[in-house]
Amino acid sequence: MTQWRVLLTRPAEESATLAASLSQAGIFSSSLPLLDIEPLPVTPGQQAVFHDLGRYCAVIVVSKPAARLAVQQLNQAWPHTPWFSVGAATAQVLADHGLTVHYPFSGDDSEALLQLPALREAIARPGARVLILRGEGGRELLAERLREQGASVDYLELYRRFLPAYDAGVLMQRIQLERLNGLVVSSGQGFMNLQALAGADWPQVAQLPLFVPSPRVQEMAQAAGAEKVVDCRGASATALLVALRSTTF
Repeated sequence: MTQWRVLLTRPAEESATLAASLSQAGIFSSSLPLLDIEPLPVTPGQQAVFHDLGRYCAVIVVSKPAARLAVQQLNQAWPHTPWFSVGAATAQVLADHGLTVHYPFSGDDSEALLQLPALREAIARPGARVLILRGEGGRELLAERLREQGASVDYLELYRRFLPAYDAGVLMQRIQLERLNGLVVSSGQGFMNLQALAGADWPQVAQLPLFVPSPRVQEMAQAAGAEKVVDCRGASATALLVALRSTTF
């Protein structure tokens, strides 16, 4: 298989950016967003946290939506607290607004971030306190590991994620109509929404090559019956392009 025709499932704006990169590389893509983002109401408690970031030894931002909402509230009043992100794309959102951000170069997940020397140094001090900016719910691994290393962890949830409403069968219809031969998800929740949307068509959908951002999501997909799962080792356009160019089925 040399001519990929892939389905992108990120939120609409992110899918449009990714589609442009793929198009420049001669790869056809179709977008069916499986995650929508809704900011949570700004509360006095949330504002108080942003005005007192100096009490934290590290602020960790786990997604691009969290980064965008954070910079809106900071209003350029950057504290000297070290900032961290799970991946390069999230770091870039923060860097575009003047922040210096530490992030792992070898992966886009919590596991890679936990190995980052700068984060380990930040939490090594006595009484270390970490703030995690994220969406509603989400993985607990990062906080659990940080607590195991002696840090206290607070969450600040800035948005919620949900699966947009689609008619039954829309996923298989799109695959057949546009002759798609690959699927792309950017997170564990994105994969779960893909499977949920597929419904009774999942056995057929599971036969298509599926490109995922991390070993964790690869394991999820394989456990659910996906037959051909490719770990892109990151969620960036560059990581996806490398995986597409090096994969044949």
